[in-house]
Amino acid sequence: MADQLGHVPRGPRRMLKAAIWSWQGLRAAWLHESSFRLEVCLAAVLVPLGLWLGQSGLERIALIAPLLIVLAAELLNSAIEAVIERYGPEHHVLAGRAKDMGSAAVFVLLINVLLCWGLILLPRLF
Repeated sequence: MADQLGHVPRGPRRMLKAAIWSWQGLRAAWLHESSFRLEVCLAAVLVPLGLWLGQSGLERIALIAPLLIVLAAELLNSAIEAVIERYGPEHHVLAGRAKDMGSAAVFVLLINVLLCWGLILLPRLF
């Protein structure tokens, strides 16, 4: 983003500012989105478990990456909802559809987590 004079930071300064803005986004999601907090807590349990249960680097990636993708999708879903709510509380069919589709994207990715964990871990039990 540009400063008051229209100058856009470059190089390491730009990267630092981008990291600060990203951290602000994570903090806002943590403070205002209960589903994000729940998914972070789930990841806090499952990431170490995935590191422990994965028998190879590929298995560990297949167990952990879907969890991070869920968090990213939840952030995007929350951003969509925030933009829609910014434009007013009145119901509009397109706004409702956009919010429902964002929620559905997170749901599909949670199913993906279950599939990845199930396909890797269930064969070991039988």
